[in-house]
Amino acid sequence: MATFSIRPRIELFPEFADFVKEYNIGKGDLILTNEFIYEGFKHLNLECFWVFQEKYGIGEPSNQMTDAILADTRSKNYERIIAIGGGTVLDIAKLLVLAGDSSTLDYFDRKVPLVKCRELVLVPTTCGTGSEVTNISILEIKEQKTKKGLATDELFADVAVMIPGLLKSLPYPVFATSSIDALVHATESFVSPKANVFTELYSVKAIEMIIRAYQEIAANGKDARLARMEDYLIASAYAGIAFGNAGVGAVHALAYPLGGVHHVPHGEANQQMFTTVFKMYKKVRPTGKIETLEAQLSGLLEVPTGEVWDALDALLEKVLPRKPLREYGMTEGEIEEFSDSVIANQQRLLANNYVALSREQFIEIYRSLY
Repeated sequence: MATFSIRPRIELFPEFADFVKEYNIGKGDLILTNEFIYEGFKHLNLECFWVFQEKYGIGEPSNQMTDAILADTRSKNYERIIAIGGGTVLDIAKLLVLAGDSSTLDYFDRKVPLVKCRELVLVPTTCGTGSEVTNISILEIKEQKTKKGLATDELFADVAVMIPGLLKSLPYPVFATSSIDALVHATESFVSPKANVFTELYSVKAIEMIIRAYQEIAANGKDARLARMEDYLIASAYAGIAFGNAGVGAVHALAYPLGGVHHVPHGEANQQMFTTVFKMYKKVRPTGKIETLEAQLSGLLEVPTGEVWDALDALLEKVLPRKPLREYGMTEGEIEEFSDSVIANQQRLLANNYVALSREQFIEIYRSLY
């Protein structure tokens, strides 16, 4: 039985110029990135085909955005896809390696065979999605007003490249939402029924690294993050390896409609649901794996186990304050609509729950945050 795998080769370069030299980037390459990232190294005069994601839409990645990029790139003669950016860029790039001329939705609905026909190199510029080490692409499906994931080995990168220097100018809000996403990945994967002794190693280390670094922010202010950016980047990859094998559950599932309808940044939507979902898990099944998790958090947060979720909330508030769901534009009627959407569209994720939750419990979670 398959228990654990790490598929991409992982490489570490101090700066982008070191990566360019090693990879001999040139005419056979398509680089998908953002124009503001390109500005930082356009002086290198790389002879490759550049695609700027924001030219096709803003916000979270969608199937329509991806279809537009596919339409403009499929006819180009390139052998290697290099994606440099955050989760939006990396998740779209994974679809660019697939053969054929099908729509993104056809890929997600598995209506066509998925065949990888190009090399894929992923270079993250945020510290949260872990997309560089997973076989998952998460997109907003516009027609269904939610997000969905396509998980298949054809989407694995050939190489995941870590360049801490690219995170030096990461804006604080992007840092906060992305790193919280990584913390959620590590925590959800730890209690997943698919977790095992290998995934737990990565989950535990990621949780420890992120919380310790957050405690420095709480004590010394936002700029304290700057000395720890390599740690955040590595912790994000650790969390990605963990959830790529063990999966994530209800936190992500409940966050997806909020992101899909009201365009809340992914990590911020996850933070909204995070501790409330785990408190519900504790209420439904107070003993078991969640006790092990709480013991770890108790040591890190220096509070009794019965206080860990409130203490974690307090720490996260110092990193990124939460606000009621209504302030994002969510209506009271959407509480039940979102609960139904989760049940209809997120069974892939709900299978990874620590314990099964009902429609009524989804409603209770949304209502408590509304």
